[in-house]
Amino acid sequence: MRIRIVDAFTDRPFAGNPAGVVLFDGAFPEDDRLQKIAAEVNLSETAFARPLTGSPQGADWALRWFTPLTEVDMCGHATLATAHVLHSTGTATGTVRFAARCGILSATAHEDGSITLDFPTAPLTPAALPDGAAEALGTEVRSVQDTGPHIGDLLVELADEKTVRALTPDVRALGRLSRRGVIATAPAEDPSRGYDYVSRCFFPNVGIDEDPVTGSAHTALAPFWSGRLGRDDLTGLQASARTGLVRTGLRADRTLLTGSAVTVIDGELLA
Repeated sequence: MRIRIVDAFTDRPFAGNPAGVVLFDGAFPEDDRLQKIAAEVNLSETAFARPLTGSPQGADWALRWFTPLTEVDMCGHATLATAHVLHSTGTATGTVRFAARCGILSATAHEDGSITLDFPTAPLTPAALPDGAAEALGTEVRSVQDTGPHIGDLLVELADEKTVRALTPDVRALGRLSRRGVIATAPAEDPSRGYDYVSRCFFPNVGIDEDPVTGSAHTALAPFWSGRLGRDDLTGLQASARTGLVRTGLRADRTLLTGSAVTVIDGELLA
């Protein structure tokens, strides 16, 4: 069985967010085996997909995502990685529809090699700053948003880009603030550099101290910054050590996430 490692939300190897991708011909194996594979791969997420026929929702593939510790409801970069594998191998063309725990998601390939994902927009709700949040982050917080059930994060607005980049949070303490973790964000210091806002994402509750580039987080970042900046189409820079760009398009209850991907490893799963 083939397994691929794909760097997502980047157009060059060893940047963006790496994801494992495994395509099955038939039914998924037992959950325990999927979890063991994801733990062995030991990336933020490993995606598992299998073809569907006669889906009542019109989906082409079933898609699941596992961190090294658990299955998750939504994952953007591993969906992008899966779509990249399907298109780069000729397994699929045009738009692919995935049936996932968070509903039907689509991925459309473009001539320039980029892929646009269609995800549900996170329902943001203003929230109070939890006790200990500023101490865990090591900085003051300007505003807080709850991101809803599919993501399960707190989105916290910080003073500026420099503050986001300089964060050295207590990630264990952050894990006590929400179901998955914390998205920290601020406006770009200089939008002429090609991005409108920055973010960093910390998800200790699913085994990811800091995620390199998080597509799902941008379903919350898109409505947040579109409301602040007055534009539906923006570009976010996730300022992790690997970095990555996510182009976001707010379309009411849907968010478009566009990025590129690169396959860096193509191997055989022996176990």
